[in-house]
Amino acid sequence: MASQEIELKLRVEPQHLPRFRNSPALAGSAGRPAAKNLESVYYDTEDLRLRGRDVTLRVRKQGRSFVQTIKAANEHAGGVFSRGEWECAVPTAEPDLAAVTDEEPLRLLGPITQADLRPVFASHVKRQVRMLNGAAGRGPETVIEVAIDQGEIRTSGGEVMPLAELELELKGGDPQALFDLALELSAVAPLRIETRTKAERGYALAAGEAESAVKARKLLLTPDHTAEQALASIMRNCLSHVVLNEASALKGADPEGVHQMRVALRRLRSALGLFRSLVPADQYGWLAAEVKWLAGELGNARDWDVFLADLLAPVEGALDEESARGGPLTALREAALASRERAYERARAAILSTRYTTLLLKLGSWLEARSWRQQPLSEEAARLFAPVTDLADGLLAKRHKQARRRGAGFAHLRAEQRHELRISLKKLRYAAEFFRSLYGDKATAKYLRRLAALQDDLGHLNDVATAEALMGRLAADQVGGPGLWRIGGGMVIGWHARGVAQIEPRLVQDWENFAAAKPFWSKASNG
Repeated sequence: MASQEIELKLRVEPQHLPRFRNSPALAGSAGRPAAKNLESVYYDTEDLRLRGRDVTLRVRKQGRSFVQTIKAANEHAGGVFSRGEWECAVPTAEPDLAAVTDEEPLRLLGPITQADLRPVFASHVKRQVRMLNGAAGRGPETVIEVAIDQGEIRTSGGEVMPLAELELELKGGDPQALFDLALELSAVAPLRIETRTKAERGYALAAGEAESAVKARKLLLTPDHTAEQALASIMRNCLSHVVLNEASALKGADPEGVHQMRVALRRLRSALGLFRSLVPADQYGWLAAEVKWLAGELGNARDWDVFLADLLAPVEGALDEESARGGPLTALREAALASRERAYERARAAILSTRYTTLLLKLGSWLEARSWRQQPLSEEAARLFAPVTDLADGLLAKRHKQARRRGAGFAHLRAEQRHELRISLKKLRYAAEFFRSLYGDKATAKYLRRLAALQDDLGHLNDVATAEALMGRLAADQVGGPGLWRIGGGMVIGWHARGVAQIEPRLVQDWENFAAAKPFWSKASNG
């Protein structure tokens, strides 16, 4: 039987589970909570072909019977999972491909046979289920199944991952109710949005994989989309980009985690700015302020990552005197690493805060409710329902014109003027990437290459300027007193100042290439 599963997973600390079980937010359940033990075994081929196709196949024991489930790839929307699901009864704990009769799951499974399958991992969960009618203060048509799970995932090799989470699955009504209920529950005890299914966590555990950073998923808009639909799609894409990098940023082992999370937040801020005229001022103000706050909490960690990898490391590699321990660059690295750790502690505190979780849930609710419609009728508001191409042409032309204006007389611009140009180019690049699927790929790619080359060079100038500010922060913190690190800081800044002068001709040429780039959007809007 095929169905569409829409659910929100919330990770909690095991000691807080009793507080959720006794929460008034879950008191309106129909009947007594049902308790059951779930034993699920996940199957795949030796070379994990199903995982490669983003398909999961499991057999779950339910009482004395067994249910085989096939699930399609997840469509993440800021923590919400929406995916195709097909279930059928099977006689034993072994999968039975002959029981699959629908064409769609057979297509998803691909050319595999019963003999190809083997167990990869299993989940063992004690689940308490409640059915909420009229959940989150809504009418009786809104029905949410709340599952409170505690247990573990176990691989055949003996690796174990504990589980403690709430699953909110929409059985009827508006998906916004999932976020509204989650906001109610966040007042009971700390919780976090869980972005990975049990299957994804099980596969990662079996493979010994660390949670890694991910880039933004490709956006697909069509001329049939309205401006409102584009707004929702772009914002969901940015929100998912944030959430999917959370775990990697928290670990801090890979600088790319914080980097991608900050990129996601910049994209989110840029998207808000693009659609600002279509969004009520109070909604825009709160969202923009909260996203800016979070980006600021992560910013220092990213600055130190860039300094250590892109500014300090090249100087260390080039100067032989640093081959001996105890030199000024060694002292600088030690001081920078200490400051980096403090910056990551601040970033982790922000990501683990209630404020962060509230931002994600409120943003998800805002998207599902299309809250931007809560404004007086006006000519501007009516643009929400116009074709997205009408809006995209104008926005791209506006951003392009602003960048051209700020870059006029580029060779003679002061440092602060080039900084303002860099910001304009970044906003233009995000806008172009948001809307690129509406236009011819060849012309768009050429335009973006020229834009990216100029933006990258200006970004390096900004990194060097940031290095000077970072040395000021070290001095303010009195790290290491008047020691060798200060000499090392002067060496790094001096080294890169010389490099900045050397790249100036290339930078001017990059500007000229961009200024001559032909816009890829409608000629009618190019001006």
